[in-house]
Amino acid sequence: MQTYHIVTFGCQMNKHDSEHIAGLLESELGLEPVDDLRRADVIVFNTCAVREGAEERLRGQVATLKPLKAANPDLVIAVGGCVAQHEKERLFALLPHVDVVFGTHNVAEIADLVRRAADSRGRVAAVPDSQRRDLEATPSIRETRWHAWLPIAVGCDNFCSYCIVPHTRGRERSRPFEDVVAEAERLVNDGVVEITLLGQNVNSYGRDLYGTPRFAEVLRAVARTGVARVRFVTSHPKDLSDETLAAIAEEPAVCEYLHLPAQSGSTRVLTAMNRRYTKEQYLEAVERAYAAVPGLALSGDIIVGFPGETDEDFEDTLDLVRRCRYDQLFTFLYSPRPGTRAATMGDEVPRDVAQERFDRLVKIVQRTALEKNLALVGSTVEVLVEGSSKRDAAMLAGRTRTNKLVHAPVPDDADPDRLVGTLVPVEVTEAHAWHLVGRVAGYQHR
Repeated sequence: MQTYHIVTFGCQMNKHDSEHIAGLLESELGLEPVDDLRRADVIVFNTCAVREGAEERLRGQVATLKPLKAANPDLVIAVGGCVAQHEKERLFALLPHVDVVFGTHNVAEIADLVRRAADSRGRVAAVPDSQRRDLEATPSIRETRWHAWLPIAVGCDNFCSYCIVPHTRGRERSRPFEDVVAEAERLVNDGVVEITLLGQNVNSYGRDLYGTPRFAEVLRAVARTGVARVRFVTSHPKDLSDETLAAIAEEPAVCEYLHLPAQSGSTRVLTAMNRRYTKEQYLEAVERAYAAVPGLALSGDIIVGFPGETDEDFEDTLDLVRRCRYDQLFTFLYSPRPGTRAATMGDEVPRDVAQERFDRLVKIVQRTALEKNLALVGSTVEVLVEGSSKRDAAMLAGRTRTNKLVHAPVPDDADPDRLVGTLVPVEVTEAHAWHLVGRVAGYQHR
């Protein structure tokens, strides 16, 4: 074995786990990454089980590997993540070309599992229900030098009726406060410009360890390590505290951006989802956030077509979306996940009805997002340059503090590679629903 390729589906936590998978394959097996999976000796799929589409994509991609496996019997194909944790050894029957199945609790064992499969040319599975080895103590190969994912808690205690995460990631487990801050300090010393704190519900961080949530404290502590930017996902509305909002407003490094999933605007549906807040309580949380944090950008999640959702329920959702004035909204058609309570509810919303509702919702969100972006034309915003635009190498692409995508021409005489990972001022000249266009202001060749 000499090379590897990782395919990652799903959330930011999966991206973080894939960085550790890369670190382990390189440090313990001496493998080197390749961009083309057809050239890889080891292919790892790190999977997501939140939506049905992710599982279907996994099966489709693994099926395409049959010719590679036939041509190279030594090829090792591994499937990990939430699908593996949920399906366990059943994946071998579903995906006959797979050699290794590993769950979310033993990502840290990936190198040993791959080695065993390669040596025996047999199937190897490791999907325990509890953590075997501390992943954070293992090597990591970050996707970029300037950004880092920093998990502060893993797992979830909320058990929303539609969500498989508590069953695949386990109950909530917070990392010690001191460990989080120490890792943030190491990342800053390594040149990281932006840190994203991760947790299925960051707002309840520390409750299991200290008896009370300490998210606002850890947010302030990380912000004071010298890092330029701090972000966090995901917040549960029922746990959004005034202390957290004050930390966003008062700490210069904390970005003025809040992702606050609503999932529905109907209190009746929210109760069926086990979200533990009402429409009115969600709206009150949003108004508190806007009042506390000047210039706040708000994003959220909405599920359309949850079992039993009526026209009246959906109108409540549209009302909530209009009143929240989202900068960005992630919208999903309901997808039943086996093993969740919602999957047994019945009373399914017809697909064509759900799709029509979905399309109406997207139009409203596009209007709101465009209105908020138009207000930025003529202003100058701080942009963290992420690289060249995928469509035009002559354009830079980056993100504002409020997580808005910005495109700007590469300044004359500038080396675009040297701008990646730096903060630059951009004067906004155009606004679109999902991105801004501008020009780098006051650039001096370095």
